[in-house]
Amino acid sequence: MNCYDFDKTIFNPDSSVLFTLYCALHHPIAMLRSVPMTIFYGIKYLFKRTDFKSLKEKSFAFLKYLDDVDSDVEHFWATRSGRIEKWYLDRKQNDDIIISASPDFLLRPIAEMLKVRLIATKLDKKTGLIDGKNCKGEEKVKRLKLEYPEAVVDEFYSDSLSDTPMAKIAKRAFIVNKCDLKPWP
Repeated sequence: MNCYDFDKTIFNPDSSVLFTLYCALHHPIAMLRSVPMTIFYGIKYLFKRTDFKSLKEKSFAFLKYLDDVDSDVEHFWATRSGRIEKWYLDRKQNDDIIISASPDFLLRPIAEMLKVRLIATKLDKKTGLIDGKNCKGEEKVKRLKLEYPEAVVDEFYSDSLSDTPMAKIAKRAFIVNKCDLKPWP
């Protein structure tokens, strides 16, 4: 089986950022209600006064002001699924796993559309709160082993060296820069 990071790997740019911008355009009042706290936590994070999980939760706090998150996600993907990289579509297999720090509620529809499995950050679409840990770095390996204990990763693809723990358990790993795939450094 092959495992793929999602954002900036098989999808460009970052789906969470694009979804946040989508919501800002379609639900400006909801976004305005949560921006001050997001900025406050962003500053705290820059000065190492809070962790990334807390910042991410505050960044998604706007979700609690949306009436129908599922509908927004559906509309979001209706116009953005074409951003899936062609190199990925050309090599996609049915046993692929997308493993991402992005929220599961956001990536579930595109994973289903691609007919692949998904491991992602469990973020409550009604509150913006994360259940457990952000699915990043070593957490990706833990989640993969928890959900698929017998998994053997033939190939792993990511745009970020923060995914080195996943690269280490793969038979082959590749660093991705848009369509440029190179062996893991």
